[in-house]
Amino acid sequence: MPLTDTHIKTIKYTGKPKKYFDGGGLFLFVSATGSKLWRMAYRFEQKEKLLSFGEYPAVSLKDARERREEAKKMLAKGIDPSMHKKAVKAAQLSEMNDTFQNIALEWHQTRTAEFSDKHRGTIMFRLETYLFPAIGKAHIAKLEPQDILAVIRPIEQKGLFETARRLLQIVSQVFRYAVVTGRARHNIAADLSGALRPRKVTHWAAVKGTQKVGQLLRDIDSYEGYFPIVCALRLAPLVFVRPTELRAAQWREFDLEGREWRIPAERMKMKQMHIVPLATQAIAILGELHPFSGGGKYLFPSIRMETRPISDATLLNALRRMGYAKDEMCTHGFRSIASTLLNELGYNKDWIERQLAHGERDEVRAAYNYAEYLPERKRMMQEWADYLSALRDNPATS
Repeated sequence: MPLTDTHIKTIKYTGKPKKYFDGGGLFLFVSATGSKLWRMAYRFEQKEKLLSFGEYPAVSLKDARERREEAKKMLAKGIDPSMHKKAVKAAQLSEMNDTFQNIALEWHQTRTAEFSDKHRGTIMFRLETYLFPAIGKAHIAKLEPQDILAVIRPIEQKGLFETARRLLQIVSQVFRYAVVTGRARHNIAADLSGALRPRKVTHWAAVKGTQKVGQLLRDIDSYEGYFPIVCALRLAPLVFVRPTELRAAQWREFDLEGREWRIPAERMKMKQMHIVPLATQAIAILGELHPFSGGGKYLFPSIRMETRPISDATLLNALRRMGYAKDEMCTHGFRSIASTLLNELGYNKDWIERQLAHGERDEVRAAYNYAEYLPERKRMMQEWADYLSALRDNPATS
């Protein structure tokens, strides 16, 4: 006989759990605690199963019957009501948990752990300043490319082109992480390839022509200033590393007997260890410098504080005092000079690119290729140093 509200209200716990049936598999289960719980027994794929609808009176008799009918409709369509209920609950949890902000924070915590503190802080600043306020609360799988573009395009229109590119890069990395962890099906940032203005190629100012290079080397030799700065300027064309890598060089990185400078990955732009073969001329400069700073950490300590290296602007200011304007020569220009002349001299492009420590697209290969072409690069670096010496010492032929 079907249940009624009047009957249900009179039901009490009788000393053991008991079921009171309403029909169609629906019954009221009175537990040992006296709770009145709605249940539905059904069969799916020849298996006995049980579905819970909640507790009376929060779920009324009418509500329980409606849920029973919904479950029966699902069964008629070949859907398991229990599995459907779990899927709905999972979707609700996902709606709350799988927001762009939550996944971005998870990505930042797990995938940027090896980045420098400064770089991690910059990423977090960009997330909190630009992305979280706009799309942080959105479920990551429901975001569309247009949603991302709506955040980034106004930043680009303000002229912050590099910031816009970096933000798109961060979004792409967060989405790749979401795809890998099963929270998104597709990296929508990939659909925005070409949506932003192309990067403007930076051409670093560098003297052109062998005569001007020879004059630059003579000007460096005659420069009178703080001795570590003089040595850094003399060393720069021989090693042609990035200015930041040069100015912060540490004595522990050098093997003078092995004639190598091994720059650790954390100090390299591409986060890969880099080997710089040292020509005889470079060894001689280091020998002159060692009595001055060899007892400390840095080759080129700051004139104000020996525990810190010279600043980014120090070498650039020295070039300006030597008379080189900003559109004529910069500290990065030593790399441009080496790249141009070594290619003109006919050296293998792969040797040159590896010595310039340009990025390797294949990350697995990049982890092992720091010594690639090393014998050939050692020969090239010595011949390059000899070539520079000839340009410096023979103005008429340079």
